[in-house]
Amino acid sequence: MSPRLTAAWHRTFSSARGSRNFRLFLTGQMISATGTWMNFTASSWLVLQLSGGSGTALGLNAALMFGPVLFVGPFGGVLADRHDKRRILMITQSAYALVAVAMGTIVATDVATLGLVYALSVVTGIVTSIDNPSRQSFYVEMVGQDQITNAVSLNSAAFMFSRVLGPAIAGVLIASVGLAICYGVDALSYIAVLTALFLMRPGELHAQRRSTREKGHLLAGLRYVWRTDDLRRPLVLMAVIFTFCFNWQVLLPLLSEHVFDAGPAAFGAVSAAAGAGAFIGAITMANKGPILGMRMLALCAGFVGLAMVAVAFSPSLWVAALLMVPTGLGAMIFMIVGNTGLQTSSVPEARGRVMSLYGVIFLGSTPIGSPIVGWIGEHLGARAGFIISGSIAVLAAAVVLSIARRRAAPAAEDEVPAGDPALTSG
Repeated sequence: MSPRLTAAWHRTFSSARGSRNFRLFLTGQMISATGTWMNFTASSWLVLQLSGGSGTALGLNAALMFGPVLFVGPFGGVLADRHDKRRILMITQSAYALVAVAMGTIVATDVATLGLVYALSVVTGIVTSIDNPSRQSFYVEMVGQDQITNAVSLNSAAFMFSRVLGPAIAGVLIASVGLAICYGVDALSYIAVLTALFLMRPGELHAQRRSTREKGHLLAGLRYVWRTDDLRRPLVLMAVIFTFCFNWQVLLPLLSEHVFDAGPAAFGAVSAAAGAGAFIGAITMANKGPILGMRMLALCAGFVGLAMVAVAFSPSLWVAALLMVPTGLGAMIFMIVGNTGLQTSSVPEARGRVMSLYGVIFLGSTPIGSPIVGWIGEHLGARAGFIISGSIAVLAAAVVLSIARRRAAPAAEDEVPAGDPALTSG
């Protein structure tokens, strides 16, 4: 290997090379995420079959799965700032495994109904509300502040590699064996991440200041975010993009079955194409390092929007799959720029609450956006859904770039509000 390639390799995997704890976590996450995507693909197909092909039902299931984040997510951030994140993750990952077992059981015993699927989706959403803030803010404890962008990028790459592998495997298994096996594999996959968490060396973690146990932490964290431009502005843009443009998973089953008359294997392949693009985006970010700022965030949003509009005009399913690659690539870079920007701009003792708001926007936007996108897909068509979603992203990007150009001088940096109990160590 040439010196240039060797340097690029070392740069890309620098956080994993420097932290045994993160290597364990990364391996466990990749295995577990493969099962998660198998579960998600199977659930989308199950809802589609149980509902008689309803896009609204797909959107409602996604809404129920992520809706609890809107209400429980901020409290999950408080827990993350107060308690040992590794222990929280061990509890939540175990809970995910139990839900997967329950889903597999109702499918295998042929008692699955939309009501049961919806109920288990709500349980999944509650677990996610607690899991997400601790998981997002745990990276810095494993690798340190200087390697946070690289760690987030590598974990995203692992997750998106699983997104390529998971739906593809699920599509084949659904067509050949049935749905239940996908949930069984998902349940078993959580053993990997639980083992990784158990084998970590606590003494090698980068200890972060924790918040006190006084009352008022939730509201104080919200005030801190709102007063800090570097946190508030990207969160507003991300809220728009995540709500209206990141729900293509609701449209893909409709595009596969209603527009191109394809089966579950083809649907899995199209989903995997988006994951392939996201994987490329994550590896690119791991190699390049931090690229932050509102301008970059807006450019990524506009790129995603244009790619989605192009998907809408695809003459065949395989052209659509090809165009989902740049869609996934742009979406991943957008998420990494937004995620790492928030983490590096927040103080350590409030990072859990800041990332809980990221989770509320990223995951909690789904209950709002997915039913809307699902309704559009069902009544106006999947192509219309891609056109409308993509156009919103392009418009939002244009507005942000226009505002940025009009600013005569950079905004002054916000200071942490003094005396705020949420932002003091205990």
